[in-house]
Amino acid sequence: MTAPTPLFRNPPTLEALNALSRGTAIETLGIVFTELGPDFLRGTMPVDARTQQPYGLLHGGASVLLAETLGSTAGNLCTAPGRRCVGLEINANHLRAVREGTVTGTARPLHVGARTQVWEIRIEDARGKPVCVSRLTLAVIDAD
Repeated sequence: MTAPTPLFRNPPTLEALNALSRGTAIETLGIVFTELGPDFLRGTMPVDARTQQPYGLLHGGASVLLAETLGSTAGNLCTAPGRRCVGLEINANHLRAVREGTVTGTARPLHVGARTQVWEIRIEDARGKPVCVSRLTLAVIDAD
C-alpha cells in the first residue's frame, strides 16, 4: 500500500504566504494566514473600520474576500508546476452578524482535479460560532 499523495505541493511557510500579501487587498483588510494543515488553510481577519459596513457589522463582501483569499491560496498550493488557479465562481451564506473582534476562516477541499477545484470555506467568530459558509470554484490554468 502506498502513502497518500500530500494535498499541498512543497508547502511554503506561513511567513512566506503572508509576505505575498504585502501591498494587496489582503494586507489592507488585515488578513493573516495562521495555519497550514495537511488538508486545510486557516487565516484571520479583524472586524474593524476596514471590514465593517456603515451599520458597524462585518461587511459581507469582506467575508467573501477572506473566503476567496483562503480558497484561492490553498488551491494554488495544490497545483502542479506551471499551473495556477483562478476563481470561476464564489457563493456565500452569511449566517451571523459580527460587530467586533476577529473572524477565522478555514478552507478545505471538496474536489481537487486537474482542471477544476472546489473549496469550502467556513468563517467563525471568536466564540467558534459560524458567521459565513462559502464555496469557491477554481479553474486550473497554465501559469503563463
